[in-house]
Amino acid sequence: MVLSAFVSTWVLVSARRRFSFWSSLAWALGTLSLPLLVLPLYVATTWFQKPKVGKNAERVHLLITVGLPLVYAIVVLLAIAGYLYDDYTRVDAYLARATQARVKGERDRAITEYRVALSKEDNAHTHKLLAIELSNAGDRTSALQEFRRAEAEGELDDSIAYHIAELLNSLDQPAEAKLEYNRFLNSRACTQDLPDVRCAGARTRLQAK
Repeated sequence: MVLSAFVSTWVLVSARRRFSFWSSLAWALGTLSLPLLVLPLYVATTWFQKPKVGKNAERVHLLITVGLPLVYAIVVLLAIAGYLYDDYTRVDAYLARATQARVKGERDRAITEYRVALSKEDNAHTHKLLAIELSNAGDRTSALQEFRRAEAEGELDDSIAYHIAELLNSLDQPAEAKLEYNRFLNSRACTQDLPDVRCAGARTRLQAK
């Protein structure tokens, strides 16, 4: 994008010496948005066309080569910077970086990205994803809170009950864990034709108690 901005600025300088202001601006903006298409077309159009020379050639030349391109370049670069910043700070961008960090095994970074995403947009599914990472990181209390938030906000995932039961069991709360194991076993995850593989584990846990 930055390279396109500089090429676009060069086209503006060149076109301004051959065309009107608005035509030159159109060439420049076209090069900025579609450089691989517009730039060759511009070069072919102006290949045999000499620059126009006016009465105040030197003053006009200074304005063309310094003033106008400088203002144009600043405006375009600021616009690009604003676009990139907005793109970097979007909720989807934080979630994408969290997923990338999780794949790379960078759990702390993934947790941070999920937390920032939630600070920008409260989302039940994101609460669940954060809870899983917190649980894997050993922060069981925070993970339990996030799983409960995910459920409270409408996340439809029967396995959450199993995760909550496992966390309660590890936090030495067997009575509450038993309720969650039973809730999981009565969910669709364990009553369908092909039950979740964790259903057998939940039954084993209950039998052990």
